[in-house]
Amino acid sequence: MIEFNHVYKSFNVGRPNEIAALRGINLHIEASEFLVLVGSNGSGKSTLLNLIAGNIFPTSGNIKIAGQNVNKLPEYKRSKWLARVFQNPLLGTAPELSIVENFRLASLRTSSKSLKIGLNANFKEEISDRIAVLGLGLENKLQQAMGSLSGGQRQALSLLMAVMADIQILLLDEPTAALDPRSATIVLETADKLIKDYSITAIMVTHNLKDAYQYGSRIIQLHDGKIKRDISKDKKELLSYVDMYEWFI
Repeated sequence: MIEFNHVYKSFNVGRPNEIAALRGINLHIEASEFLVLVGSNGSGKSTLLNLIAGNIFPTSGNIKIAGQNVNKLPEYKRSKWLARVFQNPLLGTAPELSIVENFRLASLRTSSKSLKIGLNANFKEEISDRIAVLGLGLENKLQQAMGSLSGGQRQALSLLMAVMADIQILLLDEPTAALDPRSATIVLETADKLIKDYSITAIMVTHNLKDAYQYGSRIIQLHDGKIKRDISKDKKELLSYVDMYEWFI
């Protein structure tokens, strides 16, 4: 589904402050795999995610998504494949619009139709049913402004909005870093369920080793721009939380 072939990424190339963020990454992510990326600050996690999203392009090497070379494919053209949930809950929603209007925008992400088209009773009922699963009591508040909600509520809704379009890849960029423990649990449990229900290929960046241990089918540890550990599903089942903690000692 996603392939990195000897990918390097450097910033400020040719300058005294040049930084090598990724150093020869070779990686194959299967369809429907839930990959968790861990590593210390500056290890290359965000750079790898941004390369998949199309925010930046590789310095050398090749990246393929669904068999297509995407080295120079801009972010907006990748929207047919992927959606992203950011660390900051404010980035994934339009605060001045209502909950239902935000969901309508999400459903039209890959088309050019008007917002008002399809914003009818059937659509509202569908969204209400989706939101009710969260257990946050928002299913009867569809006209409430998104900006009036808490960070945890907005992040949970961002996840549901991410899969409104027919995506194949979901990027989770430290989705719980700004949330309280209860909200973080709701967001991660929702993400895990959506990934399984829709057979989505997912990549999550996290600094929380307990979350990395509990969620996902594969763990990759990055260090100094290289893959230090690649823990498959079978190996992960034999891994303990203490084992993971010792990686960083």
